[in-house]
Amino acid sequence: MVKTALLGTDRRAAPVRAGAEGNAPGALLAAAAVRTVRYRAGLRPAAPAGAPLSAARPDERPPLPRAARNRLAQLLAVRTAGGTDRRGAAPDLTELLPQWLATALRQGFAAPHDLLPALLDAARARTDLRPAALAFAGPRALWLARLNPAWRFALRGVPGGAAGTPAPEDAEGVARLWEEGLFAERVALLGTLRERDPARARELLATTWRTERAEDRLLFLDSLRAGLGEADEPFLDEALADRSRNVRSTAAELLSALPGSALSGRMAERAASCVSLALTGEPRITVEAPHECDAGMERDGVAAKPPANRGERSWWFGQLVEAAPLATWPARLGGRTPEEVVALPVDEGWQSELHGAWCRAAVRQRDAAWSRALLGAPGSPVADGPGAVSLAERAQLLGALPDGERAAWVAGFIAAHGLSDSFQLLATCTAPWAGPLGAAVVDALTTARRAGGYPWSYSGIMGLAERCLDPAEAPRLATLAQPDPPVADPPANSTTAYWTDAFARLTGTLRLREAMHAELTRAPA
Repeated sequence: MVKTALLGTDRRAAPVRAGAEGNAPGALLAAAAVRTVRYRAGLRPAAPAGAPLSAARPDERPPLPRAARNRLAQLLAVRTAGGTDRRGAAPDLTELLPQWLATALRQGFAAPHDLLPALLDAARARTDLRPAALAFAGPRALWLARLNPAWRFALRGVPGGAAGTPAPEDAEGVARLWEEGLFAERVALLGTLRERDPARARELLATTWRTERAEDRLLFLDSLRAGLGEADEPFLDEALADRSRNVRSTAAELLSALPGSALSGRMAERAASCVSLALTGEPRITVEAPHECDAGMERDGVAAKPPANRGERSWWFGQLVEAAPLATWPARLGGRTPEEVVALPVDEGWQSELHGAWCRAAVRQRDAAWSRALLGAPGSPVADGPGAVSLAERAQLLGALPDGERAAWVAGFIAAHGLSDSFQLLATCTAPWAGPLGAAVVDALTTARRAGGYPWSYSGIMGLAERCLDPAEAPRLATLAQPDPPVADPPANSTTAYWTDAFARLTGTLRLREAMHAELTRAPA
């Protein structure tokens, strides 16, 4: 029957009679239907495969309020249906699910049991949702994940799970998984142990370190970033002699993040020999970059071969400075503060290279004082290049500042430069954007619209604002949803129509976020 269906009844005789009307295709389909009914009718119930399943661990958290439960069902249904149209004025509900989950977790609610499959499907489709979704889903979701291969991702890193990571106290299970597990399982195991017991994770890695593949050693070594401390120095120092250049480079980077390490001391000595104060004239910094990259420098992670269009000496010099502890420079440069050091002129065009290396060092060492000095005033000119004033480096430096100070700096930047160059900087700010930062964003959007700017040029900023702007800004934005001056029935593809839809969507999203928060902060029904 299958062969006949594939070839066609006009090319192959059907194994059934066509009937009185000679309808061979119809007769073939009817015969297939009869065979299917006979097959289904003949099935017998399967015998139990084993012992009955144990019950899921109970979830002691309180249930969601009814309105919040209905909202979650709506958000999950929209995700399944494929999201919303970004060009219209309706809020994008798919981007509200992460915020909803974060608020529900803070309130300590349990997930509705009937929505767990949809929640697990959402976490499977979006890796950024997984930590919050699984924490909110609770123990019953893990119970379900053991029954559905599509949800096995939920078991990774779960202590005691049959397909997950053994509990830290299960020494035999940990050793067995480390020796016999797949690479992904071993990475998850090492990461889980590192968060709970850094020393034990490092000791476990040391047991097989010499037999691991180079690419695996690199990823395992990267897991030591969590909980990095002085106790890791001996292991990392041994890794400096690894046969893989990438492993040596990563080990050197981790050691340079420990200001008290022996490698940091050697780098400080090398970098300090390249930088000094001029002996005559006005105070300024002179630079004498290294003339060679010796074996000691290479062992400590300095890459000898520069990238294309980069000089060897400047390449070596930058690596030395970024790996040296920042505490080296005030003592080396006359006891000056970081602000005073950064303000010093630098001879012979070395300023961009020196400041760029200090930027990388401040980010690596998470030094707020140096980050503040290198950022400078938010109103200072925006420039491209390797210096401290590039937008990419400013965004990285902002990460070392406290949340409030970071938001105030970005608000000042927006007030001085507008929104065109602000996306990277805004992405570093903690939500919600309240106070001066929220007001600066709304003011800049208003200015851009009145200046006749293209709204699609600000689509990234608008998307961030929908997720991060304080809902208290909704009343101000509501007035911007109408054209200024008023336009009766603007063309659908006009700039005015796009701006109107963008502000209407932003206003609607903020009000929806406010309603979501209210639903989650009420007492359960």
